[in-house]
Amino acid sequence: MLGSSNKYTFTPRKMKFSRFILFIGLILGSGFSLLAQLPADTSRLLKPMQAELAEVVVTGTLKEVKRVESPVPVEVYSAAFLKKNPAFHIFEGLLHVNGVRPQSNCNICNTGEIRINGLPGAYTMVLIDGMPIVSSLSTVYGLSGIPASMVERIEIVKGPASTLYGSEAIGGLINVITKKTGTAPHISADMMATTWGEVNTDLGFTTNVGSKTTVLTGINYFNYSKPIDNNKDGFTDLTLQQRVSVFQKWSIQQKQNRTLNLAARYFYEDRWGGQMNWNKGFRGTDSVYGESIYTNRVELLGNYQLPTTEKISLAFSLNHHHQNSMYGNTLYMAKQQVGFAQMVWDKAIGKHDFLLGTALRYTYYNDNTPATGSTDRAKMGTAPQRIILPGIFAQDEISFNEQHKLLVGLRYDYNSAHGNIFTPRIAYKYTINNQQFLRLNMGTGFRVVNLFTEDHAALSGARKVVLTEQLKPEQSFNINFNYIHKIYGKGTAATTLDFTAFYTYFNNRIVGDFETDPNQIIYSNLNGHAISKGVSANADIALNNGIKLNIGATYMDVALHNNNQKEQQILTERFSGTWSLSYRIPSIHLDIDYTGNVYSPMRLPLLGPLDPRQPYSPWYSLQNIQFTFHYWRGIELYGGVKNLLNFLPTRYSPFLIARANDPFDKAVQFQPGGQVRATADNPYALSFDPTYMFAPNQGIRGFLGIRYTIK
Repeated sequence: MLGSSNKYTFTPRKMKFSRFILFIGLILGSGFSLLAQLPADTSRLLKPMQAELAEVVVTGTLKEVKRVESPVPVEVYSAAFLKKNPAFHIFEGLLHVNGVRPQSNCNICNTGEIRINGLPGAYTMVLIDGMPIVSSLSTVYGLSGIPASMVERIEIVKGPASTLYGSEAIGGLINVITKKTGTAPHISADMMATTWGEVNTDLGFTTNVGSKTTVLTGINYFNYSKPIDNNKDGFTDLTLQQRVSVFQKWSIQQKQNRTLNLAARYFYEDRWGGQMNWNKGFRGTDSVYGESIYTNRVELLGNYQLPTTEKISLAFSLNHHHQNSMYGNTLYMAKQQVGFAQMVWDKAIGKHDFLLGTALRYTYYNDNTPATGSTDRAKMGTAPQRIILPGIFAQDEISFNEQHKLLVGLRYDYNSAHGNIFTPRIAYKYTINNQQFLRLNMGTGFRVVNLFTEDHAALSGARKVVLTEQLKPEQSFNINFNYIHKIYGKGTAATTLDFTAFYTYFNNRIVGDFETDPNQIIYSNLNGHAISKGVSANADIALNNGIKLNIGATYMDVALHNNNQKEQQILTERFSGTWSLSYRIPSIHLDIDYTGNVYSPMRLPLLGPLDPRQPYSPWYSLQNIQFTFHYWRGIELYGGVKNLLNFLPTRYSPFLIARANDPFDKAVQFQPGGQVRATADNPYALSFDPTYMFAPNQGIRGFLGIRYTIK
């Protein structure tokens, strides 16, 4: 709650700007120190870097363009990048992307969100092959079920992209690009296990059906069924899970060299966390606490290039998401169905490259909460949300010459609940030379009201949802400045320096108040505004001795201004850093990857002025090392250690889960206004709450895996 206080005077040590400049200087120094070893003639473009310059991206402008030519900055992370720190799902695999942070929201069910530049996960749109199928209710689970064997690359745009993608792309978007059927391996398999008992299997294979059809199939299975309670609070440190995901993609060659792509995915997950003696026989009871979540999801998506002389394509997606959850003895059931269709015409005329499109999105959402008019917690609501969102958009990319490029765009949407919505944007790219590029992007964004379907923390601990007003849609204005400098040298020596400054201003920001009443989450629009601003820097260095280094840093200020008070956004660090150091030893067929990240203190959710837990997290770092042996053709053996420093959040707090000894608040006494009364049994005036979480509860652990690929 804005303006709340705590009896403890602990204040996080903020990173001074001078120290940040010093850090950036180290990055620059690493890059420029290489220059002393390079020849004066840097015009020689080396093969590895030529490939990077020619890399094709689609996310920034909704069309295929070379990454270096795109007026919108797009970051690309290949499947090889994800292998440097192998993870059981893409959510964890993004840990080492600068400015992107997977944030866990619950100590019991371990659901989470993807934050870009400090903004909560609800502001990040997740796409698969350009289709917005992972959003709203499925946001906390969608990235968990995409088979890694299907991923070709991941494209990330930081900043609003509502002009092309509509609502939910207000903070940025993540586009998971799956492998093309024509280039994917015939057979691929990846199996990995950890010393904690986690087991993951990814299978992929390609088959031909006739002479014009190729089918790509991916299967993922994950299992973790060993309850562990190392912090001795009586609750599982890691959520137990059983997950199955099947993905299939059909590519059908049509006349006039056109292609029809159809894909489908089925996802099922059974996860639970809670007291160590919980089993499914206790589901829904108030004797042993557990959070049990069943998720079923079906997706269908397609893309068709029309057989015309013009570049016209039709894309669509359908998905059905059903969730049956039990938080203690509180039932949460939800159903969401989304239909999306989009037609795009791409036309080049002289110096102009036009993009015209129309889109239609239908969303059905129902649950058993007051959000949909339900008064019976055991039944779905009688007033489900039905949102029809038609829209049109236009974009003109103007190439004045080889150096100057301007992009202007405008989108109009009509929301059946909120009315007319306009989202313009403008982007300018200046090519200084073939090694230096400047980009300036400005635009607006909007986000329709989705309530708490994307805020899983609202449900943890069986909180009640309270709406004090009719919520308004959020609006934002964003400006982004980007500078890239590429430096080439002898052999494979190369350096890429990337600097970005960003600023986002929000109106009607929807915030959840977890602190006023420990048994409620109160949603309302800010009576004021919110600002997210900061700078980031990346250095990507490849040396001719086989060493590759990627290091990044972000410094940001994300604050809420409500009723003339300023408060830092909860669970948002000011500074973060990432790194990846790789070294190949060809003589023994060995690759070594050392990855890590570091975070500054962030404000944590407390339950009142007597709460003995620290109001801010400490500085902490998660580091990993991996060894990959690839002597046999098509076979890779890999293993290593995660969380090398054995960081555990419990070392900096007396406990994480409040009132773990009384999860149903049977011994808690409440005052008439809903506040907890301090008693001899409850001297800190706490109620049960598992949302005090800023880092994983898993300590140091080993992992071992094997990959097999037939091209």
